[in-house]
Amino acid sequence: MASEWDWQNGQGLLAFDDPGEWDAAFERGEPRLGTAVIGLAFHCPLEEVSPRIVKAMQLPDRLQRTNAFIAAGHAARLNGALTPELFTALRAEGLGGVAEHPIRDTLTFVPFRDLPPWFKYQWVYVTVRDKLEYWWQRIQDTVGDAWRALRRRRG
Repeated sequence: MASEWDWQNGQGLLAFDDPGEWDAAFERGEPRLGTAVIGLAFHCPLEEVSPRIVKAMQLPDRLQRTNAFIAAGHAARLNGALTPELFTALRAEGLGGVAEHPIRDTLTFVPFRDLPPWFKYQWVYVTVRDKLEYWWQRIQDTVGDAWRALRRRRG
């Protein structure tokens, strides 16, 4: 059976909705599997797409691996939940790399009570860090405004 999907150019793969075809494409070694797994995240139940996202996170092509992490973030947004294997894969990658945004999406869209312990710790850490950065920026803005006003008065 010939595939109807354009694996070489990636055209239309964000509409991909067939987990069985993704598995066949994976076995054939098709390019753009990470792009197709984003489509699966949009169109398939979380339980069906989760193992495929984890597989795509281990692809040799860096862009396609990145797309797999993007798919995990979309899955968290769309479902308000992740599977244990997706939590494990995101934790293994950690903050500060390709998983930064998907982890933040998870912390935003998955209820705190449903997060595993490491993610709860990250939620507290990120929330406190972001608040401190906000306050620091406000202080810098206030000091800068005061300094400019003082210079205008003297000048």
